[in-house]
Amino acid sequence: MTFFDKVLKIQDGMRPMCSVVVPAAGTSARMGGENKLFMELDGVPVLVRTLQAIDQAELVDEIIVAAQKEMLEEVAELCSSAQLHKRVRVVCGGATRTESVLAAALETNPKSKLIAVHDGARPLVIPAEFDQVIRYACKTYAAAPAIPVTDTIKVADESGLITGTPDRKTLFAVQTPQVFRAEILKAALQAVVNAGGEVTDDCAAVEQLGKQVYLMEGNRENIKITTPIDLAIAEAILKQRGTL
Repeated sequence: MTFFDKVLKIQDGMRPMCSVVVPAAGTSARMGGENKLFMELDGVPVLVRTLQAIDQAELVDEIIVAAQKEMLEEVAELCSSAQLHKRVRVVCGGATRTESVLAAALETNPKSKLIAVHDGARPLVIPAEFDQVIRYACKTYAAAPAIPVTDTIKVADESGLITGTPDRKTLFAVQTPQVFRAEILKAALQAVVNAGGEVTDDCAAVEQLGKQVYLMEGNRENIKITTPIDLAIAEAILKQRGTL
């Protein structure tokens, strides 16, 4: 072990407790109605692969999964089949993603100073990179991985008329895990819910609260399973990694 590794190990030992919230209560509308979290990625359900990856992250202390009320039993069975080493619980999610994340966040250990939110449909996250985001959040209080946008982005109105072309150099595709100070995330999500609003990611909720969020380098392999083609891409990535 190098001197740097020893210092990092000491710092990790002093870091605050971190709970991970996994929203898994979506409808998978773009997957043709089939629940994408139960779909198999090389013989293993997507959600199981996601949980196993989180379980291998050294700085994660517990996992809270938010599921649809009617799917609680099935999700609990998946969690059991994953044979996780860390404590995992399944709670009832809400009608929206924001409500589901808030419900799970409120069930985290009161001692947790950090809460990481990771999409249930991002099974290719690398555990060491998960830890890196947690470390960065320890310094910034709100952090998320992101990758630069490579396509030119257009802004258009409802008729399809282009109204603007933002500078691509300022655009990033944000991924998960997104890690926040626990009290900041809970307050931000509660504010969105109280206002009857909805956000597509948790950074947006924290931004609306007036707090700063810092981005760090993400990984293009950390894709989100949204459409059938994503499963094929994910299998190709696993094959390239030599894990198939």
